[in-house]
Amino acid sequence: MSLWLGAPVPDIPPDSAVELWKPGAQDASSQAQGGSSCILREEARMPHSAGGTAGVGLEAAEPTALLTRAEPPSEPTGVLSEEQIRLKKLKRQEEEQAHATSLPPRASSPPQILPQLSPEQLGMIEKLVAAQQQCNQRSFSDRLRVTPWPMAPDPHSREARQQRFAHFTELAIVSVQEIVDFAKQLPGFLQLSREDQIALLKTSAIEVMLLETSRRYNPGSESITFLKDFSYNREDFAKAGLQVEFINPIFEFSRAMNELQLNDAEFALLIAISIFSADRPNVQDQLQVERLQHTYVEALHAYVSIHHPHDRLMFPRMLMKLVSLRTLSSVHSEQVFALRLQDKKLPPLLSEIWDVHE
Repeated sequence: MSLWLGAPVPDIPPDSAVELWKPGAQDASSQAQGGSSCILREEARMPHSAGGTAGVGLEAAEPTALLTRAEPPSEPTGVLSEEQIRLKKLKRQEEEQAHATSLPPRASSPPQILPQLSPEQLGMIEKLVAAQQQCNQRSFSDRLRVTPWPMAPDPHSREARQQRFAHFTELAIVSVQEIVDFAKQLPGFLQLSREDQIALLKTSAIEVMLLETSRRYNPGSESITFLKDFSYNREDFAKAGLQVEFINPIFEFSRAMNELQLNDAEFALLIAISIFSADRPNVQDQLQVERLQHTYVEALHAYVSIHHPHDRLMFPRMLMKLVSLRTLSSVHSEQVFALRLQDKKLPPLLSEIWDVHE
């Protein structure tokens, strides 16, 4: 174990009957019919006599003559003009607006309160990003010690195949050492027992490696770059002895992660959450591991809510990727078994961390 753990109202139309029967309208109508009304009033004051001239005058008058004087005007004066209608509408609108403003306001829903990062969470995230960059830089310095990719004339020769396999396994060793160094800098990791540290790292290493691999995926060339200088496509993985059943899921997962466009802080938090998984085999203090993981989950939730405020599904999508990693981990175990059948011996560090017993 020390090999790898030891590493550092209604609207009335203006032309309606109500308008026409206003007092002003009746007076105007009476004035228009003034002839007939005066005669009738005079008749009421005069006494009725058989020989009076007034009576004769009235008898001589034909009823039709009286009626002809009382012809109604061609246009009733009680109808509102267009300007009056417009002003009345304006006044009605003002009254409606005043009534609306006098009503109590509706109870508005309380504003949504977004999670905020506490100073402790900010400090933790900054520490994770710095540790990640430091570990990556240290890995870059190890690239010169990796067995070169063979440029032999015969790429199918036994020597070329062995050299490609050694190249990939040494890249995996560098990656494992980087994961161990990063885990030691995670707040809370070193407070766990040595046994729990080993149990967490042994079972999470391949998942963290796949997360780191997805960070280096180039969608344009559909390749993965390790240590800045080494880029590999699916064919290169196959030449190194890996099976298609393992290669394709790696590239599909890397492509899906690349579509999320995560930054360094989000990757670092995801890696920490993956490491602190209390359901790993042989973990003794599961409660403490759960508490540590919850700290990183809360920090990731707050961070994603701030940086992706219009994407409420970003956080659950990120966590679902950790579920996909569990499936890939099972596929990796099958790949390791297949390598043993091919008599491809793994270096001691990889054999230990992947529980390969020769």
